[in-house]
Amino acid sequence: MRERSDLENKLIVFKGQQIRRVLYKNAWCFSIIDVVGALSDSNNPKRYWSDLKRKLSQESGTNQPYEKIVRLKLRASDGKQRDTDCADAESLFRIIQSIPSPKAEPFKRWLAKVGYERVQEIEDPELASKRTKAIYRAKGYSDAWIEKRMRGIAVRAELTDEWSNRGIEEQPEYAILTAEISKAAFGLTPSEYKELKGLERENLRDHMTDLELIFNMLGEAATTEIARKQDAQGLDENKNTARKGGHIAGGAREKLEHETGNKVVSSGNYISEPESQKRIKGNQAQKS
Repeated sequence: MRERSDLENKLIVFKGQQIRRVLYKNAWCFSIIDVVGALSDSNNPKRYWSDLKRKLSQESGTNQPYEKIVRLKLRASDGKQRDTDCADAESLFRIIQSIPSPKAEPFKRWLAKVGYERVQEIEDPELASKRTKAIYRAKGYSDAWIEKRMRGIAVRAELTDEWSNRGIEEQPEYAILTAEISKAAFGLTPSEYKELKGLERENLRDHMTDLELIFNMLGEAATTEIARKQDAQGLDENKNTARKGGHIAGGAREKLEHETGNKVVSSGNYISEPESQKRIKGNQAQKS
């Protein structure tokens, strides 16, 4: 219950209607009734979902058609917290595919298109890179920033592949090593960095400035090379190489800051305001 009571309820807008969502076990869960109300022709979404759930249960042979449906407390229209059926994105997509309504058809077609694109990307990985660049452009990022971000993704992938070959399990050990690099490079762990920038679930790297991306890449690339040179094995040895790689980036960052008088670490959200304003705010935050 503590896990539920500590959650912060938020709203998103879908098909012109508000959809309640809540962070549960580090993933967003969405109100199924709200989505059903947006995509079905029913005047009673609660009853519609009850009937649909019964139908899905009969087809699946279990009381719970999808294992990731959970009951969480969400704020109702009367202002009270009430238990509500919620689902993560994967389960929600499957439910939507079961809604026989014209309103749901565009969304189903979109899901089919996305699925087809993923199949294409498996056959031709270059397509994934092109689509990623197109998404960043649509969000307003510059081509110069996008190129750095894409290079950073490649550097990160090379590092995680190296960790995997050296006995590192993906979670939570990747997070531990990443925090070591970040702390040495920027003086902040990723969680502290996100707090500085006012981020929650957003990807930290998507909100880094050009210089932040460059020094982040340097720290991770240096860590990869040191791990290979020292043949680091296991978590403890790789924590040591992560700190060394991060310190290389941190030393370069400090030298640049000394020469320019400007702090590299910025409290600004990269996409939300002009670069000059972010740099000023970042410098003020670091000096205060």
